[in-house]
Parts: sequence; C-alpha cells; structure tokens
Amino acid sequence: MAWHGARCVTGSREPGAGVWVGPGPGLPSVRPGSCQRLASLPLQRRCLHSTVRLLKKKTATEHWWLERQWKDPFVKAARQQHYRCRSAFKLLEIDDKFRILRPGLSVLDCGAAPGAWSQVAVERVNALDPAAPTGFLLGVDLLRISPLEGAVFLSQADITDPSTQRTIQSLLPAEKVDVILSDMAPNATGIKELDHQKLISLCLGLVNLSQSILKPKGTVLCKFWDGHESRVLQNKLKEQFQDVRTIKPQASRKDSSESYYLARLYKGK
Repeated sequence: MAWHGARCVTGSREPGAGVWVGPGPGLPSVRPGSCQRLASLPLQRRCLHSTVRLLKKKTATEHWWLERQWKDPFVKAARQQHYRCRSAFKLLEIDDKFRILRPGLSVLDCGAAPGAWSQVAVERVNALDPAAPTGFLLGVDLLRISPLEGAVFLSQADITDPSTQRTIQSLLPAEKVDVILSDMAPNATGIKELDHQKLISLCLGLVNLSQSILKPKGTVLCKFWDGHESRVLQNKLKEQFQDVRTIKPQASRKDSSESYYLARLYKGK
C-alpha cells in the first residue's frame, strides 16, 4: 500500500480532491529563441514576463492552491523558522500541551517525509546534545528523506512490509521505542470514503506494530481522516492504552477532515 509523509510547504493533497497539487506544474515549454530574447530584457521585465506566462497556464485548482499557500500563516512561519513543512506546528502545538516528547526518549516517526516532525522530535528529545539526556529519532517513509542531523532515516521503505519492521526494531535502542508518531497518509484516489478506509488500515497496522516495539506506558500519535471507521481505530487504541483522546490542532486547515488520536500509557509489557 502506498503511503507518504505529511503535507508540506511544497505540496498538498486532501482526500476526495482527486488530484495532487504541487508547487505548480513544470515550467511551460520554451520556444526556440525565446530564452535569448528573454535574456536581452532587464531582470525585472524578464521575471514579470515569465510570471505572466506561467500564470496563464495554471488551472483554477492551481491558482486556488497558490493563493491558499500565500495566505497561510503556518507556511510563512515554517519558512521563517526553517521547518521543512507547515505540519511541524501541529506537532509543536500537541507537544506543548501534552508533553509527549521529552529529553532522552526514543521516537519512531512514520511517514516522516519531508522531515518536519522529525525536526521537532530531534529538538524535543534532545538527540544532539550529549551533555543532557540524549534521545533517539528514527524516521521511515516510502519517499526519500533528506538527511537531518540527529536523526536516522529509512527512506524508500514500506512500514507495512515485515522486513522493514524487522529493520526498524533492529535500529531502535534496546529494540523498543517510547513514542510512535504517524502523520502518514495513503496516496489519494479521490474517493473520500476509500481514502479514509486506507488510512485507518495504515493506522491499525501501526497499532499492531506497537505491540512489538512500544515500551510500557508509551505513546502513539496518529493522523486519521474522519469517517465511519474512525471509531474502529479509536476502540482498538482504547483496548491497549489507558488514555485516548481526539485532537484537532490549530495548524490543521479548517477545511481538512484530518484529526489525530493521541493514545498514552500503553498497557503492554
């Protein structure tokens, strides 16, 4: 099953939308000789000329995406604070309130690309400073993840594959983890209910994996899309954790169906 990490500054996809909207399509084709003509123009005129040409080729959906990105305060804040993705602020908000990430803890970040949640986790568990309790961060994604100081990444790895799960366990300190984070999502089909079911299935698989790698009193934070099977996931979490609650961070867009289950105090041994 295909899945990938959080939506980010450079792209967005919602269940039911039926399309992946990136930072824009490839640059428009250039006719022979046009580069030379553009090069002869002053810089400002060249930029304006190129921008107008590009805008003419954009669809209504792309115009909508660009306008939303331009107005989004979390996109701007992500650039200013050097986070790879606006979704970093979802984890920051949750952790500020519930303190799930602390120095010295080990963390598994599922669907880690492009690495914004891993950035937050590395900071919060102190995966860099040996003078204090030092944590550990392992990120996994089907996509390639650019290196991050203080993090170990398994790129282009399918977390639903048993061989990947064995590799994860072998990389964890004492083969166990304190916190499992999941902002992963399946590739959208455009059919909202089907996309919802696929994400719930991914999360249920993650709950099963937690039985092998999560420490007693550990924590799972996982994204889900609203739908009739959300309760199935919630009940499964309640069987294995003492405290389960639903969270909708402010950084989640108002028109998004995403929420998060925060499950704490794992009952396993």
